[in-house]
Amino acid sequence: MLSLNSTSLSHPPAFLLVGIPGLEQEQFWIAFPFAVMYAVAVLGNISLLVFIKTEPSLHEPMYFFLAMLAFTDLVLSTSSLPKMLSVFWMGSGQIGFLSCLAQLFFIHTFSSVESGVLMAMALDRCVAICYPLRHASILSGPVVVTLGSLVLARGVILVSPFCFLLRRMSFCQQPIISHSYCEHMAVVKLACGQTRVNVIYGLFVAFVVAGFDVTLIVVSYATILQTVMRLPSTEARLKAFSTCAAHVGVILALYIPALFTFLTHRFGQSVPHHVHIMVANLYLLVPPTLNPLVYGVRTKQIRNRVVLLLQQKAI
Repeated sequence: MLSLNSTSLSHPPAFLLVGIPGLEQEQFWIAFPFAVMYAVAVLGNISLLVFIKTEPSLHEPMYFFLAMLAFTDLVLSTSSLPKMLSVFWMGSGQIGFLSCLAQLFFIHTFSSVESGVLMAMALDRCVAICYPLRHASILSGPVVVTLGSLVLARGVILVSPFCFLLRRMSFCQQPIISHSYCEHMAVVKLACGQTRVNVIYGLFVAFVVAGFDVTLIVVSYATILQTVMRLPSTEARLKAFSTCAAHVGVILALYIPALFTFLTHRFGQSVPHHVHIMVANLYLLVPPTLNPLVYGVRTKQIRNRVVLLLQQKAI
């Protein structure tokens, strides 16, 4: 059992995840919609990966990026939801120190990767719409692989210091994390001594990732809109606007909760704690649930493939 009265200056053998502070009685029922969303996310993203792998017509840059996004969503949601559900349903909140660091690493690394893949997808759409004849040459297979590798490497390189810094810190408070999963700042708040390096580095990572990716996403969609407005067909413009609106909605579903969670940790002392934690949980659930629906179901080639498979099963 985890001793909550320990005041050791070294790191504790384990932490205790509370879940949603203030909603301990209600979180048993809150877990059910979370479980449904997780099931949709897993089923949808695995289906996307299978469709893209088995359908030769989907072996294009757009779908390779979509496969990266689906894999990222699987890792991101699976890193947090199974443990979160065990906390909500069984009260099994204990998590080992190294397991907590591993969860923290995967959540923050693949949050960065998700942002980078969305940025790469925005660039892909920009090239496809604005330079259709040069799309295949600009975003060739090696370029797509290089972009994906750089996005993954960026996440690993930027997030790894979080774990190294926490491993070297001392913890003199009760090892109770007022959160549903191991989040960097939630763990830092339990440390004693100077935590300024952790806080400053966390700000640096957030601004580097979000600042760079959001800037390129905004520029890409602004360029797309300029090109779309010059299309002679009203129907073509409306179709392009509809597609862009859906993609922007998914992007906002990632960045708005992320920004809210990030700012609340540092400046939102007046925000109710349970509201903060609920938004932080949805931040890991909503994008993985929405992405297969928006990018998969709304994509004609994937939709036709799904219909064909259903027809074959019916026959």
